[in-house]
Amino acid sequence: MLDGCTPWPEEFVDRYWAAGHWRGSTLDNLLRGWALRYGPRTALVHGAGRLTYAGLNRRADRAAAGFRLRGLRAGQRVLVQLPNVPEAVVTLFALMRAGVVPVICPVSLRTPEVSHLVRVARAVGYVGPSTREGFDHTAMAADIAAREPFLRRVFTYEPPGVASPYGGLTTDPSGCHYCRLDSIDAPPEPPLAPDAGQVAFFLLSDDDATAAPRLVPRTHNDYACQVRAAAELVALTGDDVYLAALPDEFNLTFGCPGILGTLAAGGTVVLAEDPDPAVCLPLVARERVTVTSVVPAVARAWLDALPAARTDTGSLRLVQIGGTASDGTAAAGLGAAWGCRLQRVSGRAEGPLTLTRPDDPAGTVHTTRGRPLSPDDEVRIVDADGRDVPRGGSGELLVRGPCTPRGYYRAPDHNARAFTGDGYLRTGDLARLTPAGDLVATGRLDRGPDGGEAAGPAAGAARPG
Repeated sequence: MLDGCTPWPEEFVDRYWAAGHWRGSTLDNLLRGWALRYGPRTALVHGAGRLTYAGLNRRADRAAAGFRLRGLRAGQRVLVQLPNVPEAVVTLFALMRAGVVPVICPVSLRTPEVSHLVRVARAVGYVGPSTREGFDHTAMAADIAAREPFLRRVFTYEPPGVASPYGGLTTDPSGCHYCRLDSIDAPPEPPLAPDAGQVAFFLLSDDDATAAPRLVPRTHNDYACQVRAAAELVALTGDDVYLAALPDEFNLTFGCPGILGTLAAGGTVVLAEDPDPAVCLPLVARERVTVTSVVPAVARAWLDALPAARTDTGSLRLVQIGGTASDGTAAAGLGAAWGCRLQRVSGRAEGPLTLTRPDDPAGTVHTTRGRPLSPDDEVRIVDADGRDVPRGGSGELLVRGPCTPRGYYRAPDHNARAFTGDGYLRTGDLARLTPAGDLVATGRLDRGPDGGEAAGPAAGAARPG
């Protein structure tokens, strides 16, 4: 475990291993198995391009060797800020295969947030577009590198056929090296000894949208557990086609079961760079998409666009609705319009992951957050004094389990407030349990700078997890 991360106590490690939640395979090593099992099948679709499982594994192998050739070493951190393109998936697997820990960062973040993340992670590298939608990411990286001594490698992504305005390999006066991401290629090297207890990557916190984002460490063991269980819950198979409509830095898109769960089942992932219905609805029809994940705002936009779209969406069998909002109007409308099953999913980066089940009645799907994914997820509803409230009463949701990290990265003071002494995450969500065991969101605690708490109305999360 990296310095600055909080490990699970040994008794819980033993419990999760004995229950089969943790199985000792790193995510990058799982890709090797998927490539052997599903080699010629299509793994990724983006625009007119298609990449097989064998091709994805081969590119990850060569990129891992290329990153090491460029000076990256096991245990170092690299900030990855890429849109939904195949290069993002390849880069994440390649960095993990090189033993480097990716910090998965929304492409929408700008200098204040990115420089904060570089500083907290002590990131030695940055992977992002050279420019995107009028914003110069390379100039931002150069500005940060001039002030942060750790950042010394910048890898720029260009869409196929687009020339970089920055040319080839260069070095600036601060000693930071720049090169195109597509030049990161070298003959594969012997694999590193896998350690599934190590951090696989960092996600960004969802606990406070007004504060600088915190880093949530996810280990290979805990994330593989989440992906596997979520894929089993929705019965993913090799015949499924998953549309990644939301950005891949969302926990919902990446592993609930999302991109990784679809790959684990041998299915196909269709990558969309924009959730706009004008982009996504034609993809559903063209690629015969069976599963996708959206948030209520996107669901409403798709629902409004359906009459004019005139596209065949009959292939859809499941639409996941992310976020904590209890308003199920958009979800119900999509389900009725498409004749498909709906699933409510609440799975932010720090946990817990709660989902409705396939046989749940519509009322449960539309009004609750479902139940925790793992049978070893422990849930408490407590009052302001930390005492358990009677079942059915509202209070703060606390949770611990095999997929819920025990602390944020390099944040000891915050961890002392965010976790109980016995390891429960204080989610800040107000909730109650129904007689059937489903969670219903009732509000959100507003923790001010003075440490005081006040209950706020229930609202949908800006990030779906």
